[in-house]
Amino acid sequence: MSTANPQPLWQPDPERIAKARITRFQAWAAEHHGAPAEGGYPALHRWSVDRLDTFWKAVTEWFDVRFSTPYARVLGDRAMPGAQWFPGATLNYAEHALRAAADRPGEPALLCVDETHEPRPVTWSELRRQVGSLAAELRALGVRPGDRVSGYLPNIPQAVVALLATAAVGAVWTSCAPDFGARSVLDRFQQVEPVVLFTVDGYRYGGKEHDRREIVAELRRELPTLRAVVHIPLLGTDAPEGTLEWSALTAQDTEPVYEQVPFDHPLWVLYSSGTTGLPKAIVQSQGGILVEHLKQLGLHCDLGPEDRFFWYTSTGWMMWNFLVSGLLTGTTIVLYDGSPGHPDTGAQWRIAERTGATLYGTSAAYVMACRKAGVHPARDYDLSTVECVATTGSPLPPDGFRWLHDEVREDLWIASVSGGTDVCSCFAGAVPTLPVYTGELQAPGLGTDLSSWDPSGRPLVDEVGELVVTQPMPSMPIHFWNDPDGSRYHDSYFDTYPGVWRHGDWITVTSRGSVIIHGRSDSTLNRQGVRMGSADIYEVVERLPEIRESLVIGVEQPDGGYWMPLFVHLAPGAVLDETLLDRVKRAIREQLSPRHVPDEIIEVPGIPHTLTGKRIEVPVKRLLQGTPLDKAVNPGSIDNLALLAFYEKLARERA
Repeated sequence: MSTANPQPLWQPDPERIAKARITRFQAWAAEHHGAPAEGGYPALHRWSVDRLDTFWKAVTEWFDVRFSTPYARVLGDRAMPGAQWFPGATLNYAEHALRAAADRPGEPALLCVDETHEPRPVTWSELRRQVGSLAAELRALGVRPGDRVSGYLPNIPQAVVALLATAAVGAVWTSCAPDFGARSVLDRFQQVEPVVLFTVDGYRYGGKEHDRREIVAELRRELPTLRAVVHIPLLGTDAPEGTLEWSALTAQDTEPVYEQVPFDHPLWVLYSSGTTGLPKAIVQSQGGILVEHLKQLGLHCDLGPEDRFFWYTSTGWMMWNFLVSGLLTGTTIVLYDGSPGHPDTGAQWRIAERTGATLYGTSAAYVMACRKAGVHPARDYDLSTVECVATTGSPLPPDGFRWLHDEVREDLWIASVSGGTDVCSCFAGAVPTLPVYTGELQAPGLGTDLSSWDPSGRPLVDEVGELVVTQPMPSMPIHFWNDPDGSRYHDSYFDTYPGVWRHGDWITVTSRGSVIIHGRSDSTLNRQGVRMGSADIYEVVERLPEIRESLVIGVEQPDGGYWMPLFVHLAPGAVLDETLLDRVKRAIREQLSPRHVPDEIIEVPGIPHTLTGKRIEVPVKRLLQGTPLDKAVNPGSIDNLALLAFYEKLARERA
């Protein structure tokens, strides 16, 4: 693909580059660890992967990571999977997350916002006190290091307190958002057998109250390992019989006691979307997450004590865990519990304004929805504190970059980032000292040896290939739960290129060092041997005001043929007539290529997503190939299961 010399959309000025934490880190690492003093970010990145051990040692020193027992070496066994980080070291994640309480006790650690959009602060000292009280109560309930503690909670301060108290005692946290149904939650929690469940009676979303007491009762029945259930009365109902009251467990004025655990001790369990089977239960370590998030948030996101960090997320998505880790850098984090578009599409911009957010993160889908709805953030809100708008969840199309640049501020750092639940971090994205090019991620992350490979394992530049990581990252899973021989873990990432992490995304690494994401490689479109990413098609099609959302699938046929339908969910009042069909095809032909033009354009009642908002391409493809619904998709992982009946019926008719 052409990556001729485009002009940057944004470039940091010299003052910004000079004051960026990553600039100061580079100068310090040059003095103390032999990092290159010149050559800017590209030279620093090269050093970080060439001298992986030295780089991560430098990160722990720069951020003053407190090892209660020292490590023998930075990296023991380097093999993937199974790399051993900082063997011999002990530490505690929660201790680092609450460190700012000593220096800034009365300042806000959390700003909590609901659909009234009124921020309510929780100070560092109050957060620390509640964590201390709850950690002591968990120990009194018999919770020990390695036990699992679960939360069925929205994005509220109690969820942060519960996570930190769990980490303080060395137990293992896991959470689901309360919009998940009972089956989805049980598919996750039953795998890990929690001993404690924190739960709400319901939640508010889109101006309505949603009662979850029946689902909570079902969870209690179906999780026989539970020793305690903690009730948080968000809707004001009485505690069910046999439950403990949140307020009683967090009432004491108790110093937190931090269990010092091995570096690779499990911190939390995250879950893959689970669209084609039971969700993978991904286990990450206290130390691995600590150092990876310090690097990512403190250097790449440039966050520190003066910042306010808002990312729209729920507790069922890795971005919530990432948001909580903002505390590691002494940053005030913004927790928003509610609909992303209530009472209107501009809601998230209003929250950024009201909280004084300096880094505001959202989904690419929300940015495009704002563009389509004619939202004018800079005109309607005071966004003077916002220095960076970051997006993830799917690739931000070039139109999204331009819209943010035009409608928020010309001097705006736009950080499109891409990573995964699998590492709870970014492979590529934000770098405060580099230019931003439309449609591109700025660069691979420090310590992330990222490449684009062809099928035989040769690196590609300016060509589409598989996203691979050729050296270990500290936050890679230590294992999957209930995967005793490691085979499921191995097959998920290491079966294509032995010893090399293959993530399942198509990417281009440009000759300028930036990265372009084209979509998932396991649902890749392959027309006459030419591979195409679905994201490219969505970007073009969804510019048309009549198209609310789309889904493109490439289906290999039994006779060797290839069928590529485009499903479109129309905006209210739009009609899929010949005129619109022609406009869709012409847009694809002219802006992409004739090979991208679909074989059919089919109107659908809606596009199905995972519970974390990703379009589900692979399960729909399997349905269209004749796989029965119960085998093609895990019903508990879909936001609207009824939509899949349409695709199943279509498959039957075509057969």
